Amino acid sequence: MSEDRYTVISADCHAGADLLDYRPYLEKRYHDDFDAWAATYVNPYEDLLADAADRNWNSDRRLAELEADGIVAEVVFPNTIPPFFPSGSLSAPVPTREEFERRWAGLRAHNRWLADFCSAAPDRRAGVFQILLNDVPQAVKEIRRAAGAGLRGGLLLPGTPPGSGLPELYSAAYDPIWAVCEELDVPVNHHAGSASPPLGDEPAARAVFMVETTWFSHRALWHLVFGGAFRRHPGLKLVLTEQGSGWIPGVLDMLDYYHGRLVAASTRAATAEAKFGAGLATSMSEGPSQVWRSNCFVGASFMRPHEVPLRDRIGLDKIMWGSDYPHDEGTYPYTREGLRYAYAGVPSEEVAAMVGGNAARVYGFDLSVLDPIAAKVGPTVEEIAEPLPEPPADATSPVFARGGSVRVW
Repeated sequence: MSEDRYTVISADCHAGADLLDYRPYLEKRYHDDFDAWAATYVNPYEDLLADAADRNWNSDRRLAELEADGIVAEVVFPNTIPPFFPSGSLSAPVPTREEFERRWAGLRAHNRWLADFCSAAPDRRAGVFQILLNDVPQAVKEIRRAAGAGLRGGLLLPGTPPGSGLPELYSAAYDPIWAVCEELDVPVNHHAGSASPPLGDEPAARAVFMVETTWFSHRALWHLVFGGAFRRHPGLKLVLTEQGSGWIPGVLDMLDYYHGRLVAASTRAATAEAKFGAGLATSMSEGPSQVWRSNCFVGASFMRPHEVPLRDRIGLDKIMWGSDYPHDEGTYPYTREGLRYAYAGVPSEEVAAMVGGNAARVYGFDLSVLDPIAAKVGPTVEEIAEPLPEPPADATSPVFARGGSVRVW
């Protein structure tokens, strides 16, 4: 933060290559397969077919639009479809071993492309790389390679939705992944939408997806907590992104309740509940709230007004605001208005932590480099302190949704 302007770092942006631009990043032995795949591939996402799709890969346009929106740096999650995938889902069923190998090749191509994209503005981009969970040794190898290539945004953790056939995230099978992330100080990011099972094509499917998708993403928290990942790897960092933040205090209360109840029950062998708590105290060592305080963070994309009063219960040092650029539900081009809508009246030092300081600490941004840029383009402290009378008429972000100040999910 400069003297009178905020240094805004978006902890949730998205990027990816135009489809054919992934080809040079594939190993040559996959080029013919890629040509055949790309010739018939139909992109399922409307925003990747629109005129504005190049926001995903046009570096100059991206820097200009983010600066105009008051943002000086970003954590870059994937967006476009990697080669050989039917969609962006890392948990999509894999029919054959050959197809599995092609998808790994596609993810490596994306990660290589993203490293180059971030290198065009290395102080201002922290890229998040992708892996698959089906082959843990290969995942560990790619984590080392991607981190070594400069992708300091960390790992995008796939979900294990029902029907995926993968071990649950609490499984010790993933310990080599947690170990290498701890060793290299690589954040483990779990983004909303990556853990939901397929719901089919019925008319209600989209509504049900909206109701359930964040819950399926939240599961990573209690899986890793109860699975003891943080006891075995105390330096591991988990970031839950674009899942809201208002749910966190209530869920931590619930997890603490079950933890205490089951640990206590485990000492009373004659009770029916004893078996549910067996070994829990040893495997976890600390309660869920303490694990949250020690190891977890929230990428609180376009934080809503009702979530801000909960900041002390969530942890002021845990919250990282995000714009979700270039998605339609993101705050662009009304980030300043979105920040006013959420943070007017909040002490400036607290706003500074949530909109940039925390992300700088978690993802390794150098504020001595970013603050001078923010001194020119960042929103002013005075501006954000002024309440927003009315949301912009054409704003599409849920931060401005009617009733947004009273909803609790």
